[in-house]
Amino acid sequence: MPSTPVVVDAAVVLLGATVTTITHPLLYVKLLIQVGHEPLPPAVGSTMFGRPVLYLPGFFSYAQHVLRVDGKLGLFRGLSPRIASSTISTLVRGKIEGRVLQSKKDEHQNSFRKLVQETSHDMIFRCLSRVATHPFHVMSVRCMAQFVGRETKYSGVFSCIMTIFKEEGLSGFYTGFVPHVLGEVLFLWCCNLLAYLINTYAVDDSFSQASTLRNYTKFVMSITLRVLTYPFTLVADVMAVNNCGLAAGLPPRFPVFTSWLHCWNHLSTEGQLFRGSRLFFRRVPVTLPPSVED
Repeated sequence: MPSTPVVVDAAVVLLGATVTTITHPLLYVKLLIQVGHEPLPPAVGSTMFGRPVLYLPGFFSYAQHVLRVDGKLGLFRGLSPRIASSTISTLVRGKIEGRVLQSKKDEHQNSFRKLVQETSHDMIFRCLSRVATHPFHVMSVRCMAQFVGRETKYSGVFSCIMTIFKEEGLSGFYTGFVPHVLGEVLFLWCCNLLAYLINTYAVDDSFSQASTLRNYTKFVMSITLRVLTYPFTLVADVMAVNNCGLAAGLPPRFPVFTSWLHCWNHLSTEGQLFRGSRLFFRRVPVTLPPSVED
């Protein structure tokens, strides 16, 4: 029996929720590192050349600490808003991609024009998806950040909605929205354009493995550019917590930022724009003296 669209959508949503649940501990530890929470002391180690260096706890050590403090379910704080976000994103993507595929029938375009059109469609989807899911991202981030100060202000989706709306209004649901969208759009265009240029002008058709190489170009570009655009994600997550009543986003841990650019400049001054980008082999960073404005 052929599967109906409803069954397919349900299966995709279920798969997305499963993946979200499995990967949540990684994102939880990453978020705590992003807000600068380091509850465990660094350990002395050495580089491959034998030079001594201090290493901060990696994911497994950090996760074990969370388990000791909060128990077996401790690594799943903020999971329910993330599942809601994943579900909405999957449904929105399915609807938009269906219309895009329908509009592409019987089209004949050159490669570059097709690239621009497909990238534009993908950009529109990502922006619309972010508009729909960012409020749940803010809820999830704040639920997870409560681990720092041991608060219980945000608990559950409906409780988070009422608390944020009462204290901050609709704008509270979109804190950190701009850097998140800018990072995604910049990543998308750079990744697609660079992959197109490499495949078109750098890969020779006479090479026997040219088609195979072209298939991996975009994948390699995505890994590289994801690292380079990481500061946008960091700033968005820090802004989602900043000045919301939690210890993770208040002085002395962070100043009260007036905008996401203020947050970016603060993290840049401290040399922390890539904090949380690595979960393993984390060296103790060299911090600069605080600026006068902070």
